[in-house]
Formats: sequence, structure tokens, C-alpha cells
Amino acid sequence: MNSIKKNLINKLDFFIFGWIINLAYPLYFRPKYNYTTYRKLFFYYFIPQKILRINGSVKWPVHFTSTVTGAHNIKKGIICDPGDNLGNYIQANNGISFGSNVELGPGTKIISSNHELENFSKQKKCDSIIIGDNVWIGANCVILPEVQIGSNVVIGAGSIVSKNIPSNSIAVGNPCKVIKHKEPYTEDFSKLKLNKRIPKEYLDFINQSNS
Repeated sequence: MNSIKKNLINKLDFFIFGWIINLAYPLYFRPKYNYTTYRKLFFYYFIPQKILRINGSVKWPVHFTSTVTGAHNIKKGIICDPGDNLGNYIQANNGISFGSNVELGPGTKIISSNHELENFSKQKKCDSIIIGDNVWIGANCVILPEVQIGSNVVIGAGSIVSKNIPSNSIAVGNPCKVIKHKEPYTEDFSKLKLNKRIPKEYLDFINQSNS
């Protein structure tokens, strides 16, 4: 009986609020049910973001305590919404590429450009930050310009990432260093029912989790 009631509440939640969220956020791809409620997205994300215009130009949910600048320079996959956690700061002036299934802990900062040492009013041009698939970045981490983080990586909380981190690794510290090999990521995304149709370019990511 409880499962029937829960299922009914989920469907009602999607019917009332889900279509608004899907329309407002064209780059939002998450499990249709049992990820977070659409009413929570409506009140804690949609209203501050789309009505009060806090991070209003971003095409995915960003928490009102977080800041995303240069969103037009961000490329991201599915199951990935940079800035949706508490107190994130994402500065994408030189570009940031996020893969699919990337999660940022609260308080994490990702900074794609520094100021010129001889003139603080100018920002240095440099290569984009690149983050692969299936990456968890713990709370209060800092990712610095030009860093590349591979796929299947965990970055420990409080780390300062100033150098590249290879795939299939767990890394921690200041400066952040690899401490051990990480076993393959095993979540089967092909079994997930997402909130909207998946673009063709992400089908390989979805299907490879079942291979």
C-alpha cells in the first residue's frame, strides 16, 4: 500500500511540477522519479533562478546559494547539473567541459581563469577545464585552470586540484594527488527512466554501463 501511495505521489508531483521543470531547463536530464521532487525543484530552483533571475541564464537547475558565470562556455552531459548543490562557485570564462554523471559536493569551486599578475583587471587566456564521466568531486574542493580530470574518478573533500588527475583513480589533498586505483563504475544507467528523451549523443554513455 505504501509503494502504491508513493508511486501516486510521484506521478502527481510530475504532473503538477514536472512539465514546468522540463520546459524551463532544456539541459536537465535526471531519473524521472526518486531523484528529487519536482516541487522542490520548483520552489528552491525555478523561482529563484527563473523568476528572481539568480543564475537566470543557466539552462539547468542551479541552487540559489551557488553562482555560475560564463554558462555559455560550459558543455555538459546528462545526469550532471553544475551548481545544483549548496555554495558552488563555477567560473567558466575559459570554458569547462563536464562529462555525464558528474556530481559536485557543497562548497566546491571550479575556476577556469586567473587574473594576469601584471594587471589584475585582465584575465589570462588558457585551455578549458575538462572533467570526464562518472566523477564525484567532494565538498569544498577547488579545481584550478587548465586541469583535466579523467573518467571514473573520486576527488576527496577539501582537495585543491592544480594538476591533471588520470582516469580510474581516487585522489585527495593539497595539492591533490592520486592515492589509489579506483575500480570500474558499475551503475547501470540503461535501467533508468529519465525525465525526458535522451539526445542521441548520450546513448553510448547510457548503453556502455550495461556492457
